[in-house]
Amino acid sequence: MEIKKISDNIYEMPKSGKMNVPAKIFVSENMIKNIKGDKALQQIKNVAMMPGILKASMVMPDAHQGYGFPIGGVAAFDIEKGVISPGGVGYDINCSVRLLRTNLTLKDIKNKKEIIHSLFRSIPSGVGRGDKLILNKQELNGVLKEGAQWAVKKGYGVKEDYLHTEEEGKLNGANPDNVSERAKKRGLPQLGSLGAGNHFLEIQVVDEIYDEKIAREFGLEKGQITIMIHCGSRGLGHQVASDYIRLMEMEYKWPEQDRELVNAPINSKLGKEYFSAMACAANFAFANKQLITHWIREDLKHYFPKLKAEVVYDVCHNIAKFEKHTIDGKEKQVLIMRKGATRSFGEGREEIPKAYRKVGQPVIIPGSMGTASYVLVGTKKAEEISFSSTCHGAGRVESRTSAKKQRTGEEVKKDLSKKGIEVESGSMRGLSEEAPEAYKDIDEVIKVVDEVGIGKKVARLKPIAVMKG
Repeated sequence: MEIKKISDNIYEMPKSGKMNVPAKIFVSENMIKNIKGDKALQQIKNVAMMPGILKASMVMPDAHQGYGFPIGGVAAFDIEKGVISPGGVGYDINCSVRLLRTNLTLKDIKNKKEIIHSLFRSIPSGVGRGDKLILNKQELNGVLKEGAQWAVKKGYGVKEDYLHTEEEGKLNGANPDNVSERAKKRGLPQLGSLGAGNHFLEIQVVDEIYDEKIAREFGLEKGQITIMIHCGSRGLGHQVASDYIRLMEMEYKWPEQDRELVNAPINSKLGKEYFSAMACAANFAFANKQLITHWIREDLKHYFPKLKAEVVYDVCHNIAKFEKHTIDGKEKQVLIMRKGATRSFGEGREEIPKAYRKVGQPVIIPGSMGTASYVLVGTKKAEEISFSSTCHGAGRVESRTSAKKQRTGEEVKKDLSKKGIEVESGSMRGLSEEAPEAYKDIDEVIKVVDEVGIGKKVARLKPIAVMKG
């Protein structure tokens, strides 16, 4: 596959063969070998062959092989001619990140080991774990329709929480009738739980400010304690993806280039039903993080009676959305699929909370366990060159199977302890799979994003305690 460097940190795979558009790759020269090490390049080429795709098939600097789309893949589709694909969203629908700012500083955290252990006991985590909040089917339907807003109405948080969430914590178009009984059954016991894999809860300290003005707008300052929550729609979202992959395979032919990109026309009955079910799963994920936020506050008030823990922002990954973008000089509504990618709107967009509209959308990029995470701000440049998209994390360079062979969970925990990071986990195997060495260098990923201009650095956050499933 021919790849041309078109500018610093931007490469292009020219349109050829059955590609409808070229592929655009945001990556540094040092990182290009990683993206060539798996099937990510072939996958963005495959995406470029999909009907109705606009401008380019894109991939962010945290790219690696995924299901259908690569992780880090972004594509926009014409609503009349385009398609929607579960492989362009992913199995963990709205796997996403919420950041809380607190009124605590590092010197307030006297015993981080005790605190992270207490949070571990308060918030269910691990494969299949849940059952802290038991819902009936009627209540679950309310969650699927109203997302984080349902949780706040039930007393689990305050209005400002969802006002500082993407889509105000509620994706429109969600009809629970389009979610299977099996998906609902899987979701019923899991609301308010962290899950496993790369999901985490992390206590951090703001250790660097790059833009004082915007940091103030986001309520961040050096030395402040923050809390990051990374989780998604649990078994419900996974089942929605499985259900609609099967339905689309029954209704339509597999794409010649890759059966994992099975799809339906956006305006078809099945396409609309998938979007509705996906919106339900996204709303489950929003409510999930809202409940975890509530339980964090409840737990930490035992240690800090005057605690304030406010939502900075909550961003989506693994999502399809209808957005307005400028195509060939004209504004039009398109369907954007972001698979392991983050929205990065610049200032002025009405989708941004009023509190941030004059500076741009907060963009929250977690690192790997044991490395820094970053807060960025969205840009007008991103609107011009990447459909207002940027990376979603560090991105794996080593499979979970390989990571387990390289180091044990006990070794990972010991190494993190040497760095002053306390870890609480229900699975030593999970720790070995998520070792920092299994991920790309987050600093270089962010450097690419910042230099290209699809997000600008605001603050760096360093972990002091991590909870894993």
